Amino acid sequence: MPARKEETVRAVENAAAASFPIDGAVGLGVDIVEIARMKKILERTPSFARKVFSCEECCYCEDTAAPEVHFATRFAAKEAVVKALGTGFTRGIGVRDIEVKRSSKGRPYVVLSGRAKQIAQEMGVRELPISLSYTHTDAVACALAITEDSRKAAEERVDQKAELAKRFKEARAMLDEIDALAGGATGDVAAADGEEALA
Repeated sequence: MPARKEETVRAVENAAAASFPIDGAVGLGVDIVEIARMKKILERTPSFARKVFSCEECCYCEDTAAPEVHFATRFAAKEAVVKALGTGFTRGIGVRDIEVKRSSKGRPYVVLSGRAKQIAQEMGVRELPISLSYTHTDAVACALAITEDSRKAAEERVDQKAELAKRFKEARAMLDEIDALAGGATGDVAAADGEEALA
């Protein structure tokens, strides 16, 4: 991957890491794959697809007008997932342990198996949403490893928002009362000024 793209991926990962203050509760992975490079790999090594992708992934990609785009996107997703888990392809995780599927509405999702599934369970990962996209030159994927701790933290943030909304309503009610009292006093002053003007 060219240095500029690596810098972009690192910048996105760093920005996302900064927005999730709970260490280890949410993992973010982002990866970019050059579509032309994937096309060359597929042409040079036809067995690559069967070694890296499941039969279902291969069938889906090969049934499209531009298979290299979809293979590149799915490869980026596999990389993004291991980055979100914080493992890379180590600790016994293989590329086929991560499979990208599509829901009936076309939404991509990940199915883990083997060592990837084990490690995700050990980490307490409850959800692993992904987002896939591509341009005419690059495929990109983003994955989030969401743990039970991050869900609890999100609930607490929601509770904090509810508490803030409650306090805002209380403050607003006090301001309305002050306004009403001030309005009455202002009206009395205006009436008194009017009386003096008449005298």
